[in-house]
Amino acid sequence: MAKSFDELVKRTAAKRTQDRAARRTRELLAELPLCEVRQLTGQLITVLACCLLGLLSDASMGAAEQSIVVNLGAGEKVEESVFEELREKFPAGRAGRASLGVAAIFSYLHRLPEQTKAELTRFLALAERFEIPIVVQLDGEQWWAARPDLWNWWDPSRPGYRPENRINVEWSGWGPEHALKIAWRNWGKQIRVLPPPNLMSPNYRDACREEMRILAPLILDWWKKLPPVKRRLLIGIKLGWESAIGVNSFYYPNGNAFLDRRETEDPRTGLRAAQVPDRGVAAIGYAAVATARLAKGGELAEGHLAEIVRRHLEDLCALAAELGAPREKLFTHVAGWKDEELLYDAALNEYACPGWSFYRYASDPGKDKGVQRALRRSNAPNWAAVEWLLTGRQNTQAWRQALENTLSDPKCRYLCIYNWGDVKNNRAAIDAIHGFLDAQKIANE
Repeated sequence: MAKSFDELVKRTAAKRTQDRAARRTRELLAELPLCEVRQLTGQLITVLACCLLGLLSDASMGAAEQSIVVNLGAGEKVEESVFEELREKFPAGRAGRASLGVAAIFSYLHRLPEQTKAELTRFLALAERFEIPIVVQLDGEQWWAARPDLWNWWDPSRPGYRPENRINVEWSGWGPEHALKIAWRNWGKQIRVLPPPNLMSPNYRDACREEMRILAPLILDWWKKLPPVKRRLLIGIKLGWESAIGVNSFYYPNGNAFLDRRETEDPRTGLRAAQVPDRGVAAIGYAAVATARLAKGGELAEGHLAEIVRRHLEDLCALAAELGAPREKLFTHVAGWKDEELLYDAALNEYACPGWSFYRYASDPGKDKGVQRALRRSNAPNWAAVEWLLTGRQNTQAWRQALENTLSDPKCRYLCIYNWGDVKNNRAAIDAIHGFLDAQKIANE
């Protein structure tokens, strides 16, 4: 009762103060000439209008656009038919603050520069023509066959041969005598791939920067020349591709010995990815760690490998920012295979928004402790589920719930489903995307 009485006294006193202020204002206005009263009234209206516009602007910024993006995977070319297919399945394309987009990967060390540039130019033109938002991924890690001058240190019969190229590839020990000739990858099926790059090699870094200086301005110039109403067509530029050491290009013990054997004789044990730093096979990363002068002997440390990836991505993002890419348009791409491993934090830098892959936690990224730990450290305006797939046989409701869980954080700028070639025939997935977009449209009305 005493508390209620005290509050009543305070409210009464405040009301009296407001009444006195109102009376005094009326008295002052009565003493002024009519023209000055009109002038003051006009100024007051202007101030109130500016405040209202500011509030509206803040509200619109709070409701930033989010996108469900489908990725064009291996074998899916950047062609008009893909955009026609997307427009046919999703005629509206945009609903309220949500939109449907498409992503494509351009591996700039895997093809001739003029081929990559032509394909990217075609992708940008198709996005503008069909008005479908896009994510452009620039990759210099997973595929680099077009640069034997960097990786061929062992075969004089092939182009690019130089023994000195040992410093540009990864090692399985502390020294160039441990340089790799071969590696393996398993994205559903184990295949042989080239030895992975030494991410800290000056020659490799220069090669990446050279291509970035061509491709990033091409994207940014296209974006800046778009009419203001179409600027939303560039969702973002993604740098990295599950950037890591010893996962997407892993190495079996004594792996070089298998290079001249039949592929059917290759080991098939695969990764134990949660086992760091060797991932259950042979540890690699010695070349990058030694080049960066983080260590030159002893046990290979998980923290050193994560720091290498962080430096690699930060360097690419810093260059993109220097070339004119705003932070909200730049995204990194890291993954974690062990819960809360240090690699998660490699996605963070001051130039870009962090991005991660989600498979185990696609149904609810909020349960991924590694991502949530990194997000608590991040000061970026956004983040993204840059590679995402709900695996297994799931119904429409499961897909819909997973999409909603992922995009429930308004700072999640986009979710990228891998890959369009697989998901387009998944009725549950397509219906869930439609349901999500329809709900956003209703909510916005």
